Amino acid sequence: MVRNAMCVGYSSRPCLISSYLRIMINWNTPTPPTAPFIASIFNYYLSDHLEGYAEYDEKTLALVKTIPGYLGYESMKHEGRGTFISYWKDMESVQVWAAHPIHIEAKKLGLTWYKYYHSMIAEVGRFHSHSFNS
Repeated sequence: MVRNAMCVGYSSRPCLISSYLRIMINWNTPTPPTAPFIASIFNYYLSDHLEGYAEYDEKTLALVKTIPGYLGYESMKHEGRGTFISYWKDMESVQVWAAHPIHIEAKKLGLTWYKYYHSMIAEVGRFHSHSFNS
């Protein structure tokens, strides 16, 4: 068990993690999904204009968890560069999220939050994980 690890994602608050897999991917259920599923990958460089960014991160993360078909996420940030990957049951679920008004507004605001970004959608055909539990 890892104690006082930094939760991965939008928050830097300490949390209690029961396995390394939970640190890497924050699944919406206790067990990972079975492939195939969809990965929506967002890579970015932050700008210096981040007014409202943290609030929208928390708001969108809370909201996305309510979208049917949402499976989980993982996020990494280092020195202004980041990657956010959300996992989805199918493309229809991704499209529901993409059409949500809060997500659309966040994308508009992102034009000031990011110096650069790109996104990709990929199908995960196989998923395998291993975690060392101490």
